[in-house]
Amino acid sequence: MSKGTHPAGAHHAQQAAERLDVAASVLALLADRTRLALLERLGRGEADVTTLTQACGAARPSVSQHLAKLRLAGLVTARKDGRRVVYALRHGHLRRLVDEALNVADHQIGALPPHD
Repeated sequence: MSKGTHPAGAHHAQQAAERLDVAASVLALLADRTRLALLERLGRGEADVTTLTQACGAARPSVSQHLAKLRLAGLVTARKDGRRVVYALRHGHLRRLVDEALNVADHQIGALPPHD
């Protein structure tokens, strides 16, 4: 084995560790009520900052800061529509993740039985 090469097992372990790190950072971003509300609203379709501010009940500067974090993390996209900036979820996996987190909350709040 030459210097700088890793056996296949070490490479797989490194990929698995990186995967867990990225997943933990995504979940950490979801652990904020405002960001979770923004992502839940964006799961229903594109929206501008005014719509998102109304949907999550936070102040506009706060919403803008949270959207910037979500964009930086690659979870949402933004596009110009005239003078407005319209945001969208980057992919459906995120919508489903948010939906499942809210489903867990529904079960805990409503004391619903567990299921698969």
